[in-house]
Amino acid sequence: MTARIIDGKAFAADVRARVADHVARLKEEQGITPGLAVVLVGDDPASQVYVRSKGKQTVEVGMASFEHGLPADTSEEELLKLVAELNADPAVHGILVQLPLPPHLDEALVINAISPEKDVDGFHISNVGKLATGQKAMVPCTPLGCLMLLRDVHGSLSGLDAVVVGRSNIVGKPMAQLLLRDSCTVTIAHSRTRNLPEVCRRAEILVAAVGRPEMIPGDWIRPGATVIDVGINRVPAPERGEGKSRLVGDVHFESAVEVAGAITPVPGGVGPMTIACLLANTLTACCRIHGLPEPEGLTA
Repeated sequence: MTARIIDGKAFAADVRARVADHVARLKEEQGITPGLAVVLVGDDPASQVYVRSKGKQTVEVGMASFEHGLPADTSEEELLKLVAELNADPAVHGILVQLPLPPHLDEALVINAISPEKDVDGFHISNVGKLATGQKAMVPCTPLGCLMLLRDVHGSLSGLDAVVVGRSNIVGKPMAQLLLRDSCTVTIAHSRTRNLPEVCRRAEILVAAVGRPEMIPGDWIRPGATVIDVGINRVPAPERGEGKSRLVGDVHFESAVEVAGAITPVPGGVGPMTIACLLANTLTACCRIHGLPEPEGLTA
């Protein structure tokens, strides 16, 4: 058996198209343009590339993009002042502070200074608590993207046995909460889980989010399971030439694809969904702030 390859790139393009259509209607019918503000502190090259991509895609779907680049030595007071200004700006519906921040800045303090209704990353303690207690919340982008892909494969997730390998606040924990909300039976596994291979083998849905290259081989996967590989790891690729590298996931794709029923590739699986869901979250935040109906199929 060879697994169905879940095309995250194509699915993300569809999400962006649906967002763009809803944004166009908001502009025409309500005179409202959703706005996303992204704050980057410092000059980390990877973060700069990511922020440029976010800004480009924000404009492409018809939203307003506000990019704020601050020097690496920006003080906490200065950053919090900017966040407060964005909180008060009616043209801004979503605020994202690019992580990681320089070491002298308190990430938790900065994240929790963002208005919860504009917290399109879903990291504010209020949104975390609301998600955990089944209330309406802004949901972290990567888990939301994973959920959309899973619903596309399965339709209803009710009753399925799901295992999430990884317990980070960004992916593992919110992913488990979303699966619980869709009535899965959920296990969170991690580096200290006993008999991890056996735990993984019982999963009808396996979400790998540990950040370890190709940690999960095909023989850990239940035949026919759906595998969502969140990992993005750069490893040496000497076969491509000296100093070259390639991207791999947390799952050993070549062996897993022979066992799974459906699987996301790396790259081209979960990755494209993250920015698409950021745009969807910004649209959702805009609709909630203005008391308008939320976009169908773009929320948890």
